[in-house]
Parts: sequence; C-alpha cells; structure tokens
Amino acid sequence: MYCVQDLFQKHGPQLGLKLIAGESGLNRQIKVPEVHRPGLSLSGYLKNYASQRILVFGNVEARYLRDLDKKLRLSRLQAILTSQTPAVILAGRYTPLKELVRVCSEVKTPLFQAQGSTMSLVSKMTLILNEEFSLTMTCHGTLVEAFGVGLLIQGDSSVGKSEAALGLIERGHRLISDDVVRIRLREGSSLQGSGTRLTRHLLEIRGICIINVAHLYGAVCVRDEKTIDLIIKLEEWDERRFYDRVGLDEKYCDILGIKVPFHVIPVKQGRDIVLLIETIVLNQRLKEMGYHSAREFNAKLLESISRKQSKRAKICEAHAQSES
Repeated sequence: MYCVQDLFQKHGPQLGLKLIAGESGLNRQIKVPEVHRPGLSLSGYLKNYASQRILVFGNVEARYLRDLDKKLRLSRLQAILTSQTPAVILAGRYTPLKELVRVCSEVKTPLFQAQGSTMSLVSKMTLILNEEFSLTMTCHGTLVEAFGVGLLIQGDSSVGKSEAALGLIERGHRLISDDVVRIRLREGSSLQGSGTRLTRHLLEIRGICIINVAHLYGAVCVRDEKTIDLIIKLEEWDERRFYDRVGLDEKYCDILGIKVPFHVIPVKQGRDIVLLIETIVLNQRLKEMGYHSAREFNAKLLESISRKQSKRAKICEAHAQSES
C-alpha cells in the first residue's frame, strides 16, 4: 500500500512540497498512479470524473477560481474534492485560496504547495508515480555491466557467480549488485536491475571476505542500476547432458512478462568462464545488430550440401546417358 505519507517523505524535498492543510489525511492511500489538472471539472462538467487521482492546481486553475464568487467557488471545490482524493498540490508560489484550504481540511485531504512550474511538477509526478507503481521482484544472482550490456549471472550457490563478476571487473566492466538483485518493470517494456543500499558496491568472495569494489577498483567500476539485457546461468558440467554447440535455437527467460535472452554455461575445471561470458555478450550485441553467426554458418552449410547434391545428380545423369 502506497500512501501520501510515503510520497511526501521520499520525494517531498525533490518536488519542494510544503504541507499546508489536511495533515490528518497523510495516511490516505494512493490507488491510481496518475495526476490530474481539474480545469474542466472546475467548470462544473463532472461526467467520467475520477476522484482517485492526485489533483494539481496550476496558474490557470488558480486564476479561474479567483474569478468566481465565493459561493460558486466553494461549491465547485466541494464537487471535485472528496474523501477519495489522495492529495492536492498547488504549483507555483500563489497564496492558497481560503476555500481550498477549508475544503481540504473538511475532507481531510492533504494540501501541498510545490515549487516550480506546473508542467514541470506534472512531469516529475508522473515519472515518480510510474516508478513507485511498477511491478518489482527480487532474485538471487549477480548483476554486472559488460560492454554496455546489462548481464544477470545466475546459478546455484558456490558455482562461481561472484568470482566471474570479479574477473569481469578486473577487465574493466562494472558491478551493479551481488547476491540480491531488485528488478523493476519500466514502462512495460524493459527491466531495470539494482541492488539494496546495504550491499551496494559489495562483492562476497568465498574464502576471502566481503570486498568493496568501489574502494578497490575505483568508482568507475560500479553502477547503481542497469537495464537487464542478457541472462547467463552457470551450472556444474554434467556429462549426461547435451549442451548446444551451434546456437541456432534462441532461448529466453520470462521475467515480469519480458523475454530476456538466456544462455547456459557449464562450469568445468580449465574453462575460462570470464572469457566465455565476454564472448556471449559480444555475440549478443552482434545479434542485435542483425548479424547471427550460427544462422550464417547454417546457411553456408545448406548451400554447400545443395551444391554437392546438384553435382552428384549431374554426374549420375551423365553416367546414365553414357551407358545408354
């Protein structure tokens, strides 16, 4: 449950919010991640009016209300401000109207005053609410950035995820999070991965200790968040399992409704896992650019087979004609 109090405490300084009235309603739940400028509603047209959105009063709304007589002004405000309205934000430095303060106090709706222009406030509020209401999940793994690609390394405990991440950092890549990765769905089209504040920039290496990557390798080797573009799973080599050697079949992992390219790397003594991970990342970038090595090889192979079959058919046909 996301309340007005959460918005005020977390984003109040960023938005320049100052509480004017309705303090008792700070625990009111925000159910709809939208903000609304009630220009048309103030004129008396309330058809399809949604009262569960945060209202933003700007320059136009403030001047329109001042042009109304006091009774009409009060009735219009009472019509749009209900107990379901999460909050009202007055943009700019205009002095709040007495009727607005009165109605917000009566229905216990928090009334804030914000700094900056109305459009800037609406844009910031939209981004903040979309962020707060987006789907999230946590998963076990290590998130790094390699060659600009967000790479989530997964696998069983002690398989070597952190060691692989450390090897990538040694080669100039970046750490986002180790052990616990928070994944957030951004605008329904991409996955944003980040870590917790407690473990930020920390990497656990079994048998050594917990190290601070930012302190050891510099701030250039860490990031706070990154889009997840690729997933690699490390697993112990199994002689009984068949591992794909060509790569014609694309594999994907579904996370929060988004399909992410997925690869499995069998871990075996003597294999350079870091080099293999870098190769997968670079190959994935080539695929996104339209170059698919496995498909090109398959096309050449089919073309070669077709030529040999055609040549063999011609030889057989010539042999048959000579016998006749």
